[in-house]
Amino acid sequence: MKAFVVDRYGRKQSLRFGEMPTPELRDDDILVRVHAAGVNPLDSKIRDGEFKLILPYRLPLILGNDVAGVVIQVGARVGRFKVGDEVYARPHHDRIGTFAEFIAMNEGDAAIKPRKLTMEEAASIPLVGLTAWQVLIERAHLKAGQKVLIHAGAGGVGTFAIQLAKQFGAFVATTTSAANFDLVKRLGADVVLDYKKDDFAKVLRNYDIVLNSLGKETLEESLKVLKPGGQLISISGPPDPGFARDLGMSWMVRQVTRLLSHRIRRMAKRRYVHYSFLFMRADGEQLHKISSLVDAGIVRPVVDRVFPFEATNEALAYVETGRTKGKVVVKVR
Repeated sequence: MKAFVVDRYGRKQSLRFGEMPTPELRDDDILVRVHAAGVNPLDSKIRDGEFKLILPYRLPLILGNDVAGVVIQVGARVGRFKVGDEVYARPHHDRIGTFAEFIAMNEGDAAIKPRKLTMEEAASIPLVGLTAWQVLIERAHLKAGQKVLIHAGAGGVGTFAIQLAKQFGAFVATTTSAANFDLVKRLGADVVLDYKKDDFAKVLRNYDIVLNSLGKETLEESLKVLKPGGQLISISGPPDPGFARDLGMSWMVRQVTRLLSHRIRRMAKRRYVHYSFLFMRADGEQLHKISSLVDAGIVRPVVDRVFPFEATNEALAYVETGRTKGKVVVKVR
């Protein structure tokens, strides 16, 4: 099968487009013919080797973390899906590889594709939808009336998180560029700040939750907007010991994450707030709930551009500019 492959780690390294074996099916697996695959900043970070410590992949590695497609084969113990089902998924982090013509994954990682969406729209959702769900609903236990700050509101996670937070009754502030004000307001943002001109840490006060996807300076400044007992949840790091423990990592890796996150955890403690790092996980049941929201018209995907499969490297480069509105997708079939 045709696939885009990481042969060796390297910053800005182009993926190799070539032939790879079709994945073998386990008893609990479904084999999916890929129709579309979402492109994420995570893909660049894996390619660059930034996750070598916590995600020790064996190279060569087929890249890609979002998929929508059709089930063409099921394992002996599969009970949730049948051949012909249209599905979407974020495969388990040990079994990524959606920049390919086929992918095998555990049936528990997938869900039936939202009926109203094209394959390209569906492929834009899994990673960002699950990230928003796991930050706001699972980790932060978001309640109606709470105040949430979502950084980079026009990005993939941001566009989904704004809609999800509003659905659960939150008051939402976001940061973005002036060019994206109309977009994030249409998605439901109550307060919109221009990250180039406005100092969010001086404008916002007494927030319950901050979802951070940006760098160190923004992360630390975000502590100032939280009220005592508030939660700063970052998807861009630094990883904390809780993350390492949940993934069953070695004692050495847990100590490394303790050191990496020591400064921000200490600063949070001084302000009586809590810091945690979230690395989203595959979860077909949560995707099923997200499908219900999409089919009900409550949340909608925001797709910036769709690239042909052969232009996957160009799609990745476009995501790396940091100027995308919503998600970028490659059309495989």
